Amino acid sequence: MRLPITDKFLWDAYKVARFSGRAVHFMFFTTYIQKARIMGGGQNPVFEKYRKQMGEQKFSKLIYYLKRNNYIQAKALENKRGFILTKEGISKALKASFQAEEKKKRKDGKWAMIIFDVPQKHQKARNLLKSILLNLGYKLLQQSVWVTPYDVSKSTEELLQMYDLEKYVKIFLIEEV
Repeated sequence: MRLPITDKFLWDAYKVARFSGRAVHFMFFTTYIQKARIMGGGQNPVFEKYRKQMGEQKFSKLIYYLKRNNYIQAKALENKRGFILTKEGISKALKASFQAEEKKKRKDGKWAMIIFDVPQKHQKARNLLKSILLNLGYKLLQQSVWVTPYDVSKSTEELLQMYDLEKYVKIFLIEEV
């Protein structure tokens, strides 16, 4: 499946930040050629790759689009300009990765099952949780019970923690449905 350039960019940025070992919502990406201790010095490989690939003008439009849609935020840290990937940006990056990567079934043949109970007063959280589960390849078994044969446990846990939804969810590994 072919991904839009914005999704590719966000996914590449997310991978670099994960590789650097930074906490997801505190990721910092330098612009231009300034050095940043967080990236280990030197240029940000994601920015340079896309700047070369797209050209300066198209790259600037991409950054403008990402800022306008709240996927990234411009910040100054230690007198250096940079960008932070927002929760929305991380979510979009992870969704892009799930679309791009072919989902692999678990080798042990087991299924992941999620049971959740989100209070009525948290309707947005419930809808967000359902959206996350659908994007990860879960299917509704019955109300508030979702299952998947795919190996997405790590991604599920990351997203639940990122959106502070783990308190409503129980995850099980089952042998058959």
